[in-house]
Amino acid sequence: MITRRLLLGAGAALSLGPRARAAEPADPLQSISWAEMREQFLGGGPVVFDDGVALSAPSSAEDALQVPFLADAGKLGPVTRLVAFADLNPIPLILDYRPGALAPLIAARFKIQQATPLRVAALDARGLWHVAGQWVDAMGGGCTAPALAHGTDDWTAHLGESEARVFARDGRRRLRVSFRHPMDTGLAAGIPAFFIERVTVEKPDGSLLGALETFEPVSENPLLTVELPAALALPAVVIRARDNNGNVFRRPVTL
Repeated sequence: MITRRLLLGAGAALSLGPRARAAEPADPLQSISWAEMREQFLGGGPVVFDDGVALSAPSSAEDALQVPFLADAGKLGPVTRLVAFADLNPIPLILDYRPGALAPLIAARFKIQQATPLRVAALDARGLWHVAGQWVDAMGGGCTAPALAHGTDDWTAHLGESEARVFARDGRRRLRVSFRHPMDTGLAAGIPAFFIERVTVEKPDGSLLGALETFEPVSENPLLTVELPAALALPAVVIRARDNNGNVFRRPVTL
């Protein structure tokens, strides 16, 4: 698992020499944290900023607790990973998706602490990262606010309850699933980190189709969207989610 907390300051200094730095493409968003983000989450691998990843997100967050985004890397051909992060969040890493047999498309919602670049990087079959990004403005506070679930007395009785819908789209099937979960970041006073950390899409026989690591910034009651390619003719799939306390939630979905 890649490190998800950014260590700002001297501990995050890079080892790249002047020649390597000169060869790096300039960050179009001019983020002061781009070099650290690249090193931590993309392993310092080769990067291009291009339109290979279509990223859709609001320019300004209406709700700091629920900022939606959708990333589609279908133009790139085979893609092995999609990594989403917000440079200036106290916990930048949002999710790390390995689509496997699924389409290289992911949608989710995340918590935002302040105005920040939002990035989605797609790793192609040649080992090249294609990076899309945009600034998202925000009043902030989304990562340090307690989950709304803690305002009720019975939220634990509904933990892991799920809903799922399937949509037809250009011959493919888009699958949207949600789980009731507080997704606590650990940054709200007196509330430890408690979040869904892994979601898988499986065939009915249990074989893996795609896997998603989710982190603290993913919004409460996570709403996740993946897409099944037209060639993947299955009557049903199983969504399985596991949180960092070992709770496992299972949702069969008829396609």
